[in-house]
Amino acid sequence: MSLVRQPAVANLFYPGDPQELKRMVDGYLAEASAESPPPKALIAPHAGYIYSGPIAATAYATLAPVRETITRVVLMGPSHRVPLYGLAVSSAERFETPLGSIPLDREAIDRALTLPQVKVMDEAHALEHSLEVHLPFLQEVLSAFSLAPFVVGDATPREVAEVLELLWGGPETLIVISSDLSHYHDYSTARELDAATSAAIEALHPEEISHGQACGRNPVNGLLVLARKHHLKARTLDLRNSGDTAGPRDQVVGYGAYVFN
Repeated sequence: MSLVRQPAVANLFYPGDPQELKRMVDGYLAEASAESPPPKALIAPHAGYIYSGPIAATAYATLAPVRETITRVVLMGPSHRVPLYGLAVSSAERFETPLGSIPLDREAIDRALTLPQVKVMDEAHALEHSLEVHLPFLQEVLSAFSLAPFVVGDATPREVAEVLELLWGGPETLIVISSDLSHYHDYSTARELDAATSAAIEALHPEEISHGQACGRNPVNGLLVLARKHHLKARTLDLRNSGDTAGPRDQVVGYGAYVFN
């Protein structure tokens, strides 16, 4: 990979035009309710913005009071295109979006590479949308920050938690986990499944979440293990699906926004 990872899903998952993208993200954030103390960690969805953007904004709106405080974001999402064991990092120096460049925290990434489950794998990042769709939200809600992005493959909750613990930091560090919820069930079935997943997240019970309940199960469950260790509380801010936002109700995808304080 070159020094810059270029956007792969601009004009597909979100607008490629910078002004249109900014208007869309700012519009979602303006409509979101931010009734939460500033979080240490978030779980937010990664679908196309017309489907999941309003739900993601509910999580990101909570960051407004710490806009200047957060200077590093550890971002983890599942691999959709490249099968891999463990967690993949990028060799890039920065990630580009239509809103500009985000520098990668090479020092944090190098520290993570001391763990056996972490490896450099640029092909895992090249076309992956689960991380990319979060970047414009982060660029709009935070002032200046660096990024430590991880594509998570076949990894245990303990392996994910070990990476998160290494980079946990203090109030300057935000953890973001990218995950959608259930996929392609009818509306009522999805609501039932997603309510059970939300209950498991709030209870910090990773053993109750299967791959069918959350495509980002592996990074989600790693966060839940660590949240329990750090005595964090999880809260559901928003729980909807594509049938509520921009799609039909015969086959829907679930989306949840969660904060950890």
